[in-house]
Amino acid sequence: MNKNLLHIRNLSIGYGSKIVAGNLSAIIPSGELICLLGSNGTGKSTLMRSICGFQPVLGGLILIDNQEVHQLNEKELSKQIAVVLTDRVVVPNANVQELVGYGRSPYTGMLGRLNAADKIIVARAMEQCGIAHKKDSLLTSLSDGERQKAFIAKALAQDTPLIILDEPTAFLDLPARVEIMQLLRDIANTSGKSILMSTHDLDLALQLSDRLWLLQNGGPLITGSPEDLLLKNAFQKMFQHKGIVFDNKTGLFKVMHTQHSQVAVKGHGFEYVLLRRALSRKGVRLVKANPDDSNRLEVNKDAPKPFSLYVDDQCIQSEDSVEVFVNRVLAAKSLLEVQSESRVLSE
Repeated sequence: MNKNLLHIRNLSIGYGSKIVAGNLSAIIPSGELICLLGSNGTGKSTLMRSICGFQPVLGGLILIDNQEVHQLNEKELSKQIAVVLTDRVVVPNANVQELVGYGRSPYTGMLGRLNAADKIIVARAMEQCGIAHKKDSLLTSLSDGERQKAFIAKALAQDTPLIILDEPTAFLDLPARVEIMQLLRDIANTSGKSILMSTHDLDLALQLSDRLWLLQNGGPLITGSPEDLLLKNAFQKMFQHKGIVFDNKTGLFKVMHTQHSQVAVKGHGFEYVLLRRALSRKGVRLVKANPDDSNRLEVNKDAPKPFSLYVDDQCIQSEDSVEVFVNRVLAAKSLLEVQSESRVLSE
């Protein structure tokens, strides 16, 4: 079992005398990737800044390696926590290697010169983050994903037991978000460093994090493995709003469309899933076809045209396009509609 690097005990955070969230308690074990999730305005950024020592707490304790964070001076803190912010300061005319080298500043003295050991650490950090081939490139020439890797490499070169990142996947496209999350998970799992990041990417957090922190409005902080929180329905309780529901089967949020009618269907597979989604968007709910449903839809994934419409047990149209078939179904909805409210939903 990994030792606990950081402890939060009965913490209250906020500004001035105003408490944004209170009664917060959590741990950060060594070698874990932890994702902080919560709705806008719950205090995620305030909590991150408080842990980093950037702003005072209104009550409680934050201990890192058994030392109170807010009792450490700047140099001591910089050897415990490395920070990657959403609003990254791009150093004019600096290349990747120079930026990553700045991560060694807690150790290089007043002149900031890197010795041989520092240069090895910088090179290793760039290599681990997959950015070494860009070491001579200006930061301004990098893609958003490459620039984020460079800042993560800088944090890695700082050689702290804890790295904190404020929404590191913001503004990145999906492949880059996945790559950054996988990189952070690998760093945590292979180096023994703890990584805490805030994010709105719930689906990726569920798949890649070791532990989740869910910050509710005003507190408290709900923590645990993704699987344990799923068992407790923590996501459904926290995030569900009108028109949105958390699907425990997929671990994803779904938009709940208003459905005005239901149609019988027979079939399964990927093609069926696509048809169900398209019809749901149009207000049509699919139910399992009974043997006596002479008017129905059928989906046969092995057929050249997998989508078929039956009236009086006769196939009157088959299509290979979901869009075209949905339009045909809507045109024939009065014939296809099933009135009973007790019919079983088609999965």
